[in-house]
Amino acid sequence: MEPFVVNIPKESRVPILLSSPHSGIAFPNELTEEYKKELISQPNDTDWFVDKLYDFAPAMGITTISAVYSRWVIDLNRDPESKPLYTDGRIITALCPTTNFFGNLIYSDGRTEVAQEEVERRVKAYYNPYHDKVGELLLDLKNQFGKVLLWDCHSIRQFVPTIHKEKFPDLILGDADGTSASPGLIEAAIGGLEDSNYQVNHNHPFKGGYITRYFGRPSENQHALQLEMSKVKYMNDEELQYDPKRAEEVRRVLKNTFERLIDVLE
Repeated sequence: MEPFVVNIPKESRVPILLSSPHSGIAFPNELTEEYKKELISQPNDTDWFVDKLYDFAPAMGITTISAVYSRWVIDLNRDPESKPLYTDGRIITALCPTTNFFGNLIYSDGRTEVAQEEVERRVKAYYNPYHDKVGELLLDLKNQFGKVLLWDCHSIRQFVPTIHKEKFPDLILGDADGTSASPGLIEAAIGGLEDSNYQVNHNHPFKGGYITRYFGRPSENQHALQLEMSKVKYMNDEELQYDPKRAEEVRRVLKNTFERLIDVLE
């Protein structure tokens, strides 16, 4: 099974690629027995339903790619050399995590690290194929349009004290401190998100993970933005179930934002 699912619009494509690297919930057969069963039945660090939240995108001509496997297998938004993305003391799970965001061990044998040989195997089997496909899709769009935007889609529980001592803002746009996208695209994205009743932060407490930082190359007409959002904005109060009414309001804001971005790109 491919470690990703791609949806390419048949007509009227636009130069935007949506990436959802943390919405996968599957575990490869060879690894399933290694995790605590009660945890992998509902891996709680998943960006739940993010692929569903954005399923309107192909109708707008936007290409999408989403991960199949859980981030507990390998985190597609981490540096492949495990270099930390932040140095402010927050918990940062590894490329191949052994704990969840609350520091609880996820493997049945209680391991605190994954052997380097196994990490390298997972990089080749699951990490590289996703990143290679993202690169291929971006190149295809850039060849057609001369420019391209990668929008990396994420969500997080409203309160994760090991990362941030306060509740997260509703929406957080990350552009690696202005280095991963052009000022015009950043301005359009912020304008679209702020045209709402949501609290919108810019680069705090998230400024974009590895995908945004690696693929964002404005000087090459290849731009990248990350949107992190509080799960309670599209899920129920317990952050367990998709809430269609809440989700529809988020989708309205996202559609408006993409319309603005398409205008800038075109």
